[in-house]
Amino acid sequence: MAIVEIRDLHKTYHVGGEDVHALAGVSLAVQPGEFMSIMGRSGSGKSTLLNMIGCLDKPSSGTVIIDGVDTSRLRGNKLAALRAQKIGFVFQLHNLVPTLTALENVMLPLHYAGSRDRKERARRALERVGLADRLGHRATQLSGGQRQRVAIARALATEPAIVLADEPTGALDSKLSTQVIALMRELNRETGQTFVLVTHDPVVAEQTERTVVLSDGRVWDEQRRGDRSAVGTAAATAR
Repeated sequence: MAIVEIRDLHKTYHVGGEDVHALAGVSLAVQPGEFMSIMGRSGSGKSTLLNMIGCLDKPSSGTVIIDGVDTSRLRGNKLAALRAQKIGFVFQLHNLVPTLTALENVMLPLHYAGSRDRKERARRALERVGLADRLGHRATQLSGGQRQRVAIARALATEPAIVLADEPTGALDSKLSTQVIALMRELNRETGQTFVLVTHDPVVAEQTERTVVLSDGRVWDEQRRGDRSAVGTAAATAR
């Protein structure tokens, strides 16, 4: 069974008196343990789609099923609970609290989830991303790459089935970008967690097993590993 199943998803925003169709009938299935990317030009709908998968926004129509649960049937606390239990988030701007230490930042989602052993779980998550020696450092004392590793640790700390990453390397140079994607791939292999990355960078997409290319709110193309040379061309020509 797919860990994420999207059926005929539509999302329309009303902007300046006009309707903007961010998603126009997307259907997609993500299998457990996949390491995949979503590409597309600015305005193609890729971040909107990620927000729908992450239950951060509601579709205008269509269905998002997470691990067998139809999210359209959930409201309020039940939807928040599913999001907290099943999904971890990594953002382009790491969104760390600057006055907190790396350990305290990673403990935050565990605190909201009511975990009793949150300090130990946060410590293990930071060790997993290679930051065992930075537990007591505040976010402002860490490099850009280290801050993004803390963000990844925070996403992993609750042991979610799905990790969603929205342009996770967008604020990093090419060397750090390669390191961060390699780390995510290693964690994917070790834990079996599903990773879905949104990116505009073909170099990042080529490091994933599968790439879905969006254009004008629709699935325009799809490439799998073994045919990844076409990823950059597909993304560049999508309209």
